[in-house]
Amino acid sequence: MQDIKSSISQMNALELSAQKNTIIHRLQAPVKIITTVIYLLIIISYGQGQVSRLIPCFFYPAVVMALGEIPFKTIAGRLLIALPFSLFAGISNLMFSRETAFILGGIAVTAGMVSFASIMLKTALCVTAVLILIATTDMNGLAYGMLSLRVPPVIVTQIMLTYRYIGVIAEEASVMRHAYLLRAPNEKGIRMKDMGAFLGQLIIRSFDRSERIYNAMKCRGYEGRIAYSDREKISLKGWAYITVTSVFFLLLRFVNVSALVGSLFL
Repeated sequence: MQDIKSSISQMNALELSAQKNTIIHRLQAPVKIITTVIYLLIIISYGQGQVSRLIPCFFYPAVVMALGEIPFKTIAGRLLIALPFSLFAGISNLMFSRETAFILGGIAVTAGMVSFASIMLKTALCVTAVLILIATTDMNGLAYGMLSLRVPPVIVTQIMLTYRYIGVIAEEASVMRHAYLLRAPNEKGIRMKDMGAFLGQLIIRSFDRSERIYNAMKCRGYEGRIAYSDREKISLKGWAYITVTSVFFLLLRFVNVSALVGSLFL
């Protein structure tokens, strides 16, 4: 039960971080969304053999985390959840791409190793950028920001409800696990033979809880769409931030910063 409660508290940590009042938090939500999307596109555009050129891209998230007063531990804990998926995807490249790409210190570096490093770095950069966006913008701000950028309201509604319901289903699982352990005090966890019944009951309880939540939302005037006053216009300061960061991203993409820095020390 403590594991589930700690997971719920970790989920709320990013939302609490979004309530701060820093220079990054005060930026308009559409500005941060556009900047993050541009950054993700730049990172994805790098080839598998451009591992060294990905390293300077850590400068942007590092600066934003410092300006936004985002604890590294908060981001790292969630980053570790995403990395195993890329780890298993990259392992296949290690096994099948064994041709030598270059020699480093007398050690043959294969194309699979280069591809593996590229996948891990891209995952780390992309996930960190998205986590920073969430840690500096609350969910309502993200929703209004996406609506301001003409994202279909249906998609925005699905994202909001999914995000909110994760905590609800986690609480239901915590209550059920606590009840299970009260009936089986000698067990450290849920036995595998009981897992099917546990998940089935969790789904049923989730349907009942979601029905009650929907009825409560209807009582408060919910009509199947997000109500907002007007689309938020991006200010001149916002456009300046987008322009400066975009130029910086393009500079990293088309100028080999790693080679330039390395030539200064060699």
